[in-house]
This record gives sequence, C-alpha cells and structure tokens, in this order.
Amino acid sequence: MRLVNTLPLLLSLSAALGSVSAWALPSDREQPIRIQADSAELDDKQGVAVYRGDVVITQGTMKVTGDTVTITQNAQGDVEVFTSVGKPAYYEQLPSADKQIVKAYGLTIQYFMANERVVLIDQAKVIQEGNTFEGEKIVYDTQRQIVNAGRATGTNVTAPRPRIDMVIQPKNKPAEQQAQ
Repeated sequence: MRLVNTLPLLLSLSAALGSVSAWALPSDREQPIRIQADSAELDDKQGVAVYRGDVVITQGTMKVTGDTVTITQNAQGDVEVFTSVGKPAYYEQLPSADKQIVKAYGLTIQYFMANERVVLIDQAKVIQEGNTFEGEKIVYDTQRQIVNAGRATGTNVTAPRPRIDMVIQPKNKPAEQQAQ
C-alpha cells in the first residue's frame, strides 16, 4: 500500500500546466485523497499502480479523471511519473477562494516528479478565467515557471495542430474608468 500513500506527492499537479501563480488552495494538500475506479492493480515490487475504468481522483478542490491512470515509482519508492489517459483526460483545481476553477485537458496528462514538469499531449487545452491555451502539446516546468507549447513531435496525434492557439480575455477596467 506504500504506493497509494505517495499520491499526495503526485497530485500536487497544482502548480502545473501554464499559470505562474499557484493553482491550489493551501488546504487541498491537507485533504484526504479519494480514488475511484472500476479496477485497480497495485504491484509494489515493480513500483506500478494502474487504475482503470472511469478513474476519478480528488483531493480538496483538485480533480483528475481519465480512462486509465498509471503511477510509477523508482526503487527507493519515490514517485517518478503520474499518467492519466482519457478521451480526454481532465484536471481541475480551484487556485484560491476568489478565483475560478482552472481546467486542463489532453488525451494524455503526465506529471514528472523529479523535474516537476507537467505535459499535456494531444488535444491539449488549458482554461483559466476565460483565457484558453491550446496545442498538440503543452509542457509546464513548475520549478522555472516556463510554458512551452507546440507540435507533439514523435507522437501520433489524433487532431494535428501545427500552431498553438491562445485567447486572452481583456481585464475589467475599474468602474470609474468605465463611467467616463
């Protein structure tokens, strides 16, 4: 069961996917993790856990879904990669009480623990407060707070998108400026 206890580390996807601000309520990490699936296969010796069938993982305001979620660990028991695959896989989290939920989609969502990197592959999309960011592949380095988006080279994608597409909503002006 050691593998399941490492999920809080994995599910700190909160800093992931494209915003330089934290994507998680501070209390989320203190909440219990709930995993729902049609089946689970835990291989502690190999360091792999596979959850299948309408998988839903929640912790506080964070939610991850997919058809299959795989978690791998190294020989020391540290989580290496968290992979959610779906049509699409989905991630959401409330960044703070005064913000809207951040939503992210991709046919594959991977979180690499060692270098704190989140990768959305194939039909990748992030929505935050009406702003959208879409492409074949979106990579977010949470340590350096750098987003890279573009072609998913070396990967077969279902909907090729040679260019990224980003929509930024205008900021609301203060009431006194609008009245003028």
